[in-house]
Amino acid sequence: MPNTQYLDISIDCVVFGFDDEQLKVLLIEQNKLDEEHVALKALPGDLVKKGEDLDEAATRVLSELTNMQGLFLKQFGAFGHPERVRGSKDQKWLKQVRENPDAHIVTIGYYSLVRMEDYKPIAASFAHQTDWVDVYEIPELAFDHNIILEKALERLREDTQNNDISFELLPKKFTLGQLQKLHEMILDKKLDKRNFRKNVKKLDDLIPLNEKQKGVFHKPAQLYTFERGAE
Repeated sequence: MPNTQYLDISIDCVVFGFDDEQLKVLLIEQNKLDEEHVALKALPGDLVKKGEDLDEAATRVLSELTNMQGLFLKQFGAFGHPERVRGSKDQKWLKQVRENPDAHIVTIGYYSLVRMEDYKPIAASFAHQTDWVDVYEIPELAFDHNIILEKALERLREDTQNNDISFELLPKKFTLGQLQKLHEMILDKKLDKRNFRKNVKKLDDLIPLNEKQKGVFHKPAQLYTFERGAE
């Protein structure tokens, strides 16, 4: 059982990105401890420091592990099962990097949406490397990070259907085809092209540009941009 004498609070960050083809999430890989250690991939996360605000901790943790700064991070849930870090695959690593490896750890989940063209993650601290991984091809992750990622994806789907948050994942200039493909990736289902375009064109903040795609082998599509409060 966890050592009930200690309770630690941590932050785990789920950073979603879109590369025009796949919806991806940013993962780190733990430093390899020895020849026998199997380094696992994980969400960028670490402990909250004493006296630290949670939002400030989320920004710090992501910056320290991936060198990504200036992201808007939204809290989406808390995860506190007493056995969440007790797996044998995790304990060996924790004993090398934590002062109280047996502590009960409650983590606060944050998620963010980024244009992948704007960021180049760089691994640091106990992260050996960073990788953008397809959200539908996620391996077994450290701790309960598969569960946390699934919950973040559920929240992203809810937010996509209830507001215009998905535009944060697109390049500054995009086609309606790219927008539809993104929605299909997030919702994991096909959408009717005519109905989708009819609905999105009603958005006041969707701005048609006097530009078309360049360097494509098919008929160039019109480009759009999204400007909040553009009406």
